[in-house]
Amino acid sequence: MPPRTQSYSPIAILTDFGYRDHYVGVMKGVIASIAPKATIIDITHGVPPQSIVAGAIALGESWRFFPKRTIFLAVVDPGVGTARAPIAVETRAGARFVGPDNGLLSIAAEAAGVRHVVRLESPRFRLAKTSSTFHGRDIFAPAAAFIARGTPLASLGPAIGSIQPLKLPKPAISLDRVRGEVIYIDGYGNLVANITRESIARLTASFPGKPVSVRIENGASMKIFNTYGDAPAGTILATFGSFELLEIAVRDGSAAERFGCGLGATVVARVTRA
Repeated sequence: MPPRTQSYSPIAILTDFGYRDHYVGVMKGVIASIAPKATIIDITHGVPPQSIVAGAIALGESWRFFPKRTIFLAVVDPGVGTARAPIAVETRAGARFVGPDNGLLSIAAEAAGVRHVVRLESPRFRLAKTSSTFHGRDIFAPAAAFIARGTPLASLGPAIGSIQPLKLPKPAISLDRVRGEVIYIDGYGNLVANITRESIARLTASFPGKPVSVRIENGASMKIFNTYGDAPAGTILATFGSFELLEIAVRDGSAAERFGCGLGATVVARVTRA
């Protein structure tokens, strides 16, 4: 019988490194040197610089659509070189996550069911010379590559009890309204708020037959549409996108530019009683 070939787990990468510099390419080079048969998939490298929240949301919306044993290598790390821990996480769903313990991995890892967490300390599974500013290259990429080759997480470092949670702002909910804020802006300029479809459904259930309108800071009142295409070109609208969160959009335009606001801008959904 022919020898059995080793099957490597795929590695999916998410960073805020952008597309101009060499950083992502170097990380892929490190991975290819250690696990040359591993499939490497780019989720995005366009996370806004240092935006842990945006990276965590993007990772949380992505991981379910990958093969079961995928290793997610995520680096949005404004605290690189500080006391924050470099970690790897194994989950009950099968996905593995590698990155800084700063909240970036928490939404996805908790949804997948955290099973085991280690601190990446073993010198055998990192580059020989480790910089204080590029852990993506020196610590995280090697760890992901070795995991892809089948190295157990326990070999990479000591176990730790939990991961750092991400503290997302919570909306204020009253009888006839939900007050939230923008927590994510996508590449189209859509403003995603921390208001769930369920919270809007509760409003409509409490006031049957009454419409719910949405207003964003510096903006006029708008309707909630099922999809962008239901609104005429140039119309401001609210809808529920792939995040299942309320987002403010402009048909064929950018809501971020139209309203001149960004992260933290107030969004209010309220029942129109008149």
